[in-house]
Amino acid sequence: MKTKWFIGTAVFLTVPFFLQGCGFGNNEATNKDEPPEETEEVEWQEFEEMEPADETEANKEEEQAEDSEDQKEADEEGTDETTERELYLINEEGMVVPHTFELPVQEGTLKQSLEYLVQDGPLTSMIPNGFQAVLPPGTEVDVNLKEDGTAIADFSPEFRDYDPKNEQAILQAVTWTLTQFENVDQVKFQINGYEQETMPAENTPIGDAYSRENGINLESGSVADMTNSDSVTVYFLSQTGDSSYYVPVTRRVESFEESEKLDVTMEELIKGPSSASSLHGVIREGASLEDTPSINGDTASLFFNESLLTEQEGTAISDEALHAITLSATEVAGVEKVELNVEGAEEVIQVSGETLNEPVSRPASVNANHS
Repeated sequence: MKTKWFIGTAVFLTVPFFLQGCGFGNNEATNKDEPPEETEEVEWQEFEEMEPADETEANKEEEQAEDSEDQKEADEEGTDETTERELYLINEEGMVVPHTFELPVQEGTLKQSLEYLVQDGPLTSMIPNGFQAVLPPGTEVDVNLKEDGTAIADFSPEFRDYDPKNEQAILQAVTWTLTQFENVDQVKFQINGYEQETMPAENTPIGDAYSRENGINLESGSVADMTNSDSVTVYFLSQTGDSSYYVPVTRRVESFEESEKLDVTMEELIKGPSSASSLHGVIREGASLEDTPSINGDTASLFFNESLLTEQEGTAISDEALHAITLSATEVAGVEKVELNVEGAEEVIQVSGETLNEPVSRPASVNANHS
């Protein structure tokens, strides 16, 4: 499931001002015998009649200048407004990790999101230790959103200058950054206007378009027959220095029916990360589902045994477990919230002491960065 950011189109109506020039007719006297003084007097009168018009034009110009200055000040004030955006970065192990940043509100949200993925770009001072932006320095990009939900990302030639080992990470980071928006379903890649069916360095297939269905931080698991398999995305923990953060992992598993996806997702979350991985699981060994999960409307109902409660002498659920369950469950299509129940507990209590009386929504910010 993706965070519901909506891209709107702002329509600006430009009203042109047409200044109509005033034409003055030829008032030359037809009577040659008419004294010249009268002609000069008429011309002087005409000049005097023009003065108010000149003053009016001057006033208009002054008012327009003031309006322009007021608009400039309003625009400058507007740049202080920010909004949260998920940007996908690469950690020291080459894994793609979402981070939530406060970005300035501006037009061209899709383009802005990718511009913040450029190394040595506007995100540089905000990137947490141990992470890097994914696009090569100097890369420029434009994004065109089609009505069918396809975002066409057109990169400058500098896009080709990436480290080949990061090819899949770049493909995933761009795709997951753009598809966080509700009206973006898939991404096409172009370089200088030419569509790319494979990535430039290692020829990783892109096909017609790339989407979240292609996965992130891919893990083959124990599946032998990849052609007869499906995938689920679950969230584990990683750590850099003193900071812990959630990492999405798409794991290949044996083929299943779509109605079983929530069940399989929870089972893979409980299994934890691969032994070859540096990631950490958040569900204690011994925890299990006591009943088959169900989806009612947009809410997933999960029923765990008491081993899920690891805090406060086995009476409360850890924040890490709650977040990982919610993040993983809401990656299943149609799931927006999670109703959590535990065997033998009348109510599920958080470490904070709050009771989970209502279904839990996906966290608004994943790995929030407040620096």
